[in-house]
Amino acid sequence: MITRTALWLGLLALVLTFSSTAQPAVVTNDAPTVLLVVGAPGEAEFATNFVRQASLWEAVCTRAGAKRITIGLDEGASTNDLERLRQAFEAEPKDGPSELWLVLIGHGTFDGQEAKFNLRGPDLSVTNLALWLKPFHRPVAVINTASASAPFIKPLSGTNRVIVTATRSGNEQNFTRFGQMLAEAITDPQGDLDQDGQTSLLEAFLSAAARVAEFYKTEGRLATEHALIDDNGDGLGTPVDWFRGTRATKKAKDGLSLDGLRANQFHLVRSVEEQALSAADRAKRDELELAVAHLRENRPPMPGDDYYRQLESLLVELGRLYERTSPLPAAQR
Repeated sequence: MITRTALWLGLLALVLTFSSTAQPAVVTNDAPTVLLVVGAPGEAEFATNFVRQASLWEAVCTRAGAKRITIGLDEGASTNDLERLRQAFEAEPKDGPSELWLVLIGHGTFDGQEAKFNLRGPDLSVTNLALWLKPFHRPVAVINTASASAPFIKPLSGTNRVIVTATRSGNEQNFTRFGQMLAEAITDPQGDLDQDGQTSLLEAFLSAAARVAEFYKTEGRLATEHALIDDNGDGLGTPVDWFRGTRATKKAKDGLSLDGLRANQFHLVRSVEEQALSAADRAKRDELELAVAHLRENRPPMPGDDYYRQLESLLVELGRLYERTSPLPAAQR
């Protein structure tokens, strides 16, 4: 008689088989949009660093085939950067499967009430950004690599959103090194913790935050920045030391899912297996994977039979999705 555990392992093996054998079919038309915003540098040394970060992100966007809009590096713009950013948001589709990434490179401030990102001309406040993002129902990632960036989390947090900040509070106001580390990590193969051939936003966050911590340790300095990631909508954020691999080890409040699950599904440069999936199939796959992860989190209070019954249903559906999307002949699967 086949046990529940054996059945579960068999179904998992089936899913992994199809996911690992898929080959590129047609490149999908749901490439992400990246709004790359370089803030006012203040000093020449910061300007050089910010331009270096921007060039790394631009190279990543080229590799990804992403639609890229860069603000803050041009000379003699006819409108201020805040207005240009507002116009960019206004022109973007509000729905659909394609991801919208906002990457903020620069300095930030916090006066105890309002957090801002420093631009040439009027600054970007988190209040304005929350207003501009309100109509968006597509997947959104906001990456604020500036000082005093943590207060951006709570107002922007929501369903289908990933918020990354370089600091854990508005009082961490020194220049941050997280931005440079993240720009380097976003496609670093060494950051691919789950070995799926691509580096997710979560994996890049973990790699960059760990490198920042190592920098301060090596230099014998007191760390003045502690990055956070939020993707479960609770507006709190999770630091790197709460993760083991790609899984958070702390329980979120009010029974919400742990941070990191959705962020691990955001990829700028997709693997060949990922490219083989249509936008609809990718969205369905993400939904099923999240459901499996949430089920695992809630396993303790559930009766064993109920847990395995639900898990079996989800894994079978995942296996069927990979079987349907695999380009290999049935005899070779």
